[in-house]
Amino acid sequence: QVQVQESGGGLVQPGGSLRLSCDASASVAIKVTAWYRQVPGQERELVAAIYSNGTPTYGDSVKGRFTISRDIARNTVTLQMNRLTPEDTALYTCKVVTAWGERWGQGTQVTVSS
Repeated sequence: QVQVQESGGGLVQPGGSLRLSCDASASVAIKVTAWYRQVPGQERELVAAIYSNGTPTYGDSVKGRFTISRDIARNTVTLQMNRLTPEDTALYTCKVVTAWGERWGQGTQVTVSS
């Protein structure tokens, strides 16, 4: 049983920050937790991922501005987004990969606008 729930999206001004959370409960070990984003009509983009050993990886467009981290005890992965620009506007969705397969959350909308 794997349940994924995102939160933290909203409207923010350019240059501002948001913190997204992915709460993932699972009865089996989680191998990877990743954040993706997508704008309608465009390809889905990998934003960041964190592996079971704690190793993070980032997409080139967000490297240096976003940070992914995890709280193992709470099964929560956080995406800290700083220096946001309008190009960061998208639906952000969390994906959890386990030995039984992968599961997607429904997403949380991030809008960067003045």
